[in-house]
Amino acid sequence: MQLFLILGIVFAIGAVTFALQNSVPVTVVFAFWRYDSSLAVVLLVALALGALIAALVSTPSVIKGQWAGARLRRQVASLEGDKASLERRVRELESEMPQKTAAPVPAAEEAAPYVGLKELMMGGEEEKPR
Repeated sequence: MQLFLILGIVFAIGAVTFALQNSVPVTVVFAFWRYDSSLAVVLLVALALGALIAALVSTPSVIKGQWAGARLRRQVASLEGDKASLERRVRELESEMPQKTAAPVPAAEEAAPYVGLKELMMGGEEEKPR
């Protein structure tokens, strides 16, 4: 804030110095229009008109950017809400999980012996070495 104040004071001092050094009367003529004033006033009016035109030209893009930013902020808020609700749902499901566990699966009484490929191909008639 203080930086803007200092810059404003420096700009004002520069503008006053400019106006005091350029007090020569000039005449501006455009078509049927004629304007008599000092050089400083004419230059400052030209500067102000240039700034106004630049502001009017850039306004649509600034407004478009603000709309896009607002849309993205709404989208982020919506996605954060969705995330929070999904996290709540996950916590609910995790809390229900111990209650819904299935009964332990009984172990197989006796595991079947390994059947090799040769035995399968021969139809179980393989001779066992002694």
